[in-house]
Amino acid sequence: MNHCDVVDSSVIKEKAQELGFHKVGIAAVNQENHAETERLATWLKLGYQADMAWMANPKRQDISLVMPEVRSLICVALNYYTPHQRPDGEEYAKISRYGWGRDYHKVLHKKLKALTTWLQSLDESIQARYYADTGPVQDKVWAQRAGIGWIAKNGNVITREYGSWVFLGEVVTNLQLESDRPHTQHCGNCTRCLEACPTGAITQPFVVDANRCIAYHTIENRAKQLPEAIASHLQGWVAGCDICQDVCPWNQRFAQTTDVGDFQPYPENIAPQLIELAQISDEEWDKRFPASALRRIKPEMLRRNARANLDASKRSNDPESNYF
Repeated sequence: MNHCDVVDSSVIKEKAQELGFHKVGIAAVNQENHAETERLATWLKLGYQADMAWMANPKRQDISLVMPEVRSLICVALNYYTPHQRPDGEEYAKISRYGWGRDYHKVLHKKLKALTTWLQSLDESIQARYYADTGPVQDKVWAQRAGIGWIAKNGNVITREYGSWVFLGEVVTNLQLESDRPHTQHCGNCTRCLEACPTGAITQPFVVDANRCIAYHTIENRAKQLPEAIASHLQGWVAGCDICQDVCPWNQRFAQTTDVGDFQPYPENIAPQLIELAQISDEEWDKRFPASALRRIKPEMLRRNARANLDASKRSNDPESNYF
């Protein structure tokens, strides 16, 4: 059977939109993209993945290692932006928007599972497997190839409709589908994200060094202490960092409030107090972050991140003393 005959690309896109995805595009797996493979290899060689060993998984460079029969990827994006703003004031802790509401993995997986189950129900020959930041797939690379958006200078995917406030997912399938055109690049000469990063993590356009990234250190770094070069420039961030997204003109002009209720913030996530998080108990942490992507940041890490901010703030006001 010719897999092309089983299902039409437009029918798949309609189904994805019916399930609530805001963008859907298709990328054909017909040849290896050597430029992308080399870019990833160079990035890894520089050690810019820090402790994220999974970034070196060979499957990330060759999608056929994920599914030998793969012919296409159905790529989707879900807008998560809400218009809430963080209050000014050094006493407040900052949490990245992606973690304000319900765990995005749960929201995306539910929709992706429905799409995959529907696809497999069309014909027994169809293979399909879904991922949402959970497997060895270069989701940003495939999203650009599928026409969802382009990889920006800060490493995020920007869409014309929603800026970079989107979660990405994909269904890997053996269906040979009509592919979309890869998205073109629209950062132009803008370098606001590079200039705004307090730790210089964007070493050059399109290259992010995780070793210098506040988001990496607050979420992934398991060490008891954060490096001084990071700790002294946290600017209130305890869970991720949105600085390079907040300054992006595409986000400032095109952010739209999501229609996904699950992404509305849990009230305590918008303006938590640093002093409170610095002393949060394991039990309070467990109650405060139910069904949350922030559970990746263990209670001892959250306390560490909050204390590092308090120490930096105290030092800038009174160099002789520490809070703790």
